[in-house]
Amino acid sequence: MGLRIGGEIEKENGDELSYSDFVERYLMKNRPVVLRGLMDGWRACKDWVTHTGQPNLEFFSTHFGKSIVQVADCGTREFTDQKRMEMSVAEFIDHWLKDSANYHVNATTNEHGKPLVYLKDWHFVKEYPEYLAYTTPLFFRDDWLNLYLDNYSMHNEPDACQEKNEISCSDYRFVYMGAKGTWTPLHADVFRSYSWSANVCGKKKWLFLPPSQSHLVFDRHEYVFLHIYSVYNICEDVNEAKFPGFKKAVWLECIQEQDEIIFVPSGWYHQVHNLEDTISINHNWFNAYNLSWVWDLLLKDYNEAKEYIEDVRDICDDFEGLCQRNLAANTGMNFCDFFIFIACFSFANLVQLYHLHRVNENPSWCLFPKAQHLALNLLSAQKIVLKMKTVDALAGDHALLLDLRKMMDDSKFLELCSGLDRTYRGIHKEQQQNYDKKETLMDGLGDLDFIVKSCSQIYAPEDLVSFIDSAVKKLSRAFNRESPLLPELDELRSPDAQ
Repeated sequence: MGLRIGGEIEKENGDELSYSDFVERYLMKNRPVVLRGLMDGWRACKDWVTHTGQPNLEFFSTHFGKSIVQVADCGTREFTDQKRMEMSVAEFIDHWLKDSANYHVNATTNEHGKPLVYLKDWHFVKEYPEYLAYTTPLFFRDDWLNLYLDNYSMHNEPDACQEKNEISCSDYRFVYMGAKGTWTPLHADVFRSYSWSANVCGKKKWLFLPPSQSHLVFDRHEYVFLHIYSVYNICEDVNEAKFPGFKKAVWLECIQEQDEIIFVPSGWYHQVHNLEDTISINHNWFNAYNLSWVWDLLLKDYNEAKEYIEDVRDICDDFEGLCQRNLAANTGMNFCDFFIFIACFSFANLVQLYHLHRVNENPSWCLFPKAQHLALNLLSAQKIVLKMKTVDALAGDHALLLDLRKMMDDSKFLELCSGLDRTYRGIHKEQQQNYDKKETLMDGLGDLDFIVKSCSQIYAPEDLVSFIDSAVKKLSRAFNRESPLLPELDELRSPDAQ
């Protein structure tokens, strides 16, 4: 069954694109794009590539050979993914050097029948923080996911958060390495996050399916680990009985060259093939512009998991708890985890806004790009929390989730606030400041009475709604009413929004 190709992904010169243009044209519209000119000066482009443009495998063996990494067997399917195994980088390089020379076209094995292996999901930044392989391009720095995971764990249940459980306990900054012919099956990214992928060397072929057509690649009658599953390999014959809509799908194609970065929007299914020996750097990330995608995925996975185990409800002492544990195991977080994440960033954005108000004598400070950005973040978070209010699974839990006064004394939260400040100063080209001392950023924050009142204790979504509402009212009284912080912030206090 041949694929229907409906077009190609557009390419832009990234050094000629402003941040606001990128947001308006790609983030907000959830559109893919390939960006050039953003990798100049990367150490990875020098150290990891030979003078002939090939992967410098000897460099990896010498400097990082002892690292233990996940490697995919491109010739063996295991459930909805390729079979994974662990080996050292040195062992992987040895495998590559021995076998890739025997590779022949249109195969996932070499001529001796050995599978091609693909190093995936190497947490390189976490493992080698002193080795500055690259600088995250400006367009992708508003990364709440990795900033949060640099300071917290996404899921804190002891039996679910083990050292090797990378989905919940590490970051989402990866290095991928694979010989010509290695590939990744059809999928949408974890959490329905954005992702970006930079080709340090080599060439990739991407095939994209817009979210509006994703239903065409699913078998609605079969579950794998509580999930309905999609087509595995769109380049092979697809069973029309299981996937009757597949032939209607219209794909976008992209050939990504060396030194190009591709932006993958939320919810776009894609399959990727290495056309040459390739090394890439990949990040998953989300922020205010795609929080709704994350929540929609959580809610969908929760409803599917709940329906799948409905028959044990009557014999289960904690059916809801079981649903949430299954959700965390399969998706990487549950409702409570995501709510705490949203609450943490809501408070961090309020800290930034109050700090801007304190340090700026200019009455129009609220029109500064950074202030507008922070306000938009709050608006997005508030909208998600209002959606969460309608879910019974959260409404029934009255355990204390967060104490915001205690959070102010938490060094992890200060690091989060400092990281957020550095991010937005970089994006909006403001002068960087040193926040080594807690008092610099947090001084005077306790003077705001909304912090010390009862709403600083968060038990449920409605408490966070009240907290943000109270904070916005307090800050609004300090604003120049002729230049409001953000007109949309009035929606936060609108009865219709509640």
